[in-house]
Amino acid sequence: MSSFILIAIGVWIAALGIWYFLNTFLRNSDLGKIKARLGGGSKKTEKSKKQGPSLLEPEQDQTAVSAKFIHRFELGERLQKLIEQAGLRWTPAKLVNMMLVGFGMGFGTGWLFLPSRFQPLAIICGLLMGVFPLVYLLRLRGSRLHKFEEQFPDSLEFIARSMRAGHAFSVALEMIHKEFQDPLGNEFRRVFEEHNLGLPIEIALEKLSERIPSLDVHFFVSAVMLQKRTGGNLAEILDKLAYIIRERFKLRGKIKAISAHGRMTGTALTLIPVGVAVMMFWSNPDYVRFFFTDETGNYMMGAAILLQVVGYGIINKIVTIEV
Repeated sequence: MSSFILIAIGVWIAALGIWYFLNTFLRNSDLGKIKARLGGGSKKTEKSKKQGPSLLEPEQDQTAVSAKFIHRFELGERLQKLIEQAGLRWTPAKLVNMMLVGFGMGFGTGWLFLPSRFQPLAIICGLLMGVFPLVYLLRLRGSRLHKFEEQFPDSLEFIARSMRAGHAFSVALEMIHKEFQDPLGNEFRRVFEEHNLGLPIEIALEKLSERIPSLDVHFFVSAVMLQKRTGGNLAEILDKLAYIIRERFKLRGKIKAISAHGRMTGTALTLIPVGVAVMMFWSNPDYVRFFFTDETGNYMMGAAILLQVVGYGIINKIVTIEV
C-alpha cells in the first residue's frame, strides 16, 4: 500500500513538473520574440529579417503542439470566446496544454495501477482526465451566464431610472459598473470603455451580445438600436423588457419544479445499472469478467453502455423545456 501511494505521488509530481516547465518555456519564448521585435528599431539586419515578421505582421507560435493543433482545426476563436464567457484569463494554448497534461496523467495512472488485462482502459482514464479542464470551463461559463441573467433585469431598471433622472445612455452604462458586481458590471464597463475610445455604441452592444449569448441581451441590443434609429421612450421600453425577463424567470422556475420528478427518474434509471454492475463485480467477479475477457461480452457491454447513454439523453430531452 505504501509503494502504491509513493508511485501515485511520484506520477502527480512529475505531471505537475512537466506542466510547469512547458508553461514557462512557452511564456519565455513569447516574451523573447516580443523583446526581439521591439529591440530591432532602425537597426534592421539581414539576420533579423530572416527571423520573422515585424510587429505589423504578428507571427503565431507554431512550434508548440497545442498551437499547431489549434491552428490545424481553427479552434482559436471558439476557445477564446468560451474563455471570455467564463471570465478567465486563459489562452487557447493554455487550455489545450492542460488537456494534454490531464490526458497524460490519466493514461499514466491507469496504465500503472490497473491490472494487466484492464490496461487498455487507461485510454478512457486519460480521456476523462483530459476533458476535465474543458468541463470545468463550460461549467464556469454556464454559472457566469446564469448569474448575468439574474442581474440583468435590475440593470435594465437602473438604466431606465438613470435616463429618467437626466443622464445619457452612455453615462448610465458607466454607472452600472459601479453599482453591480461581476459579471454584469465588468461586461457593461467593457461596453462603456469601447464606446469611450471611439467605437460606435451599436458595435459595442453587438459585441456584448456576442460575448453573452442570451436571448434577453439580444432583445436589449435590438431595442436600443431600434430606438436610436426611430426614436421613442427608451426608459419605458427597458422597464417592460425587465418585467418580461422576470416573468420568464418565474415560468422557468415553475417548469423546473414540475420536471424535477422526471430528472430524478432519469438519473435513477441511469445509475441503477451502474450500481448493480459494481455490486456484481464485488460479489461475483468471475461472472462479470465475461464482459471484459470474451469478445461477445465486450459487444454486449458496449451496447449496454450505448443504450444507457441514449436513454438518459432521451429522458433529459423530454424534461428540458426551453422558455
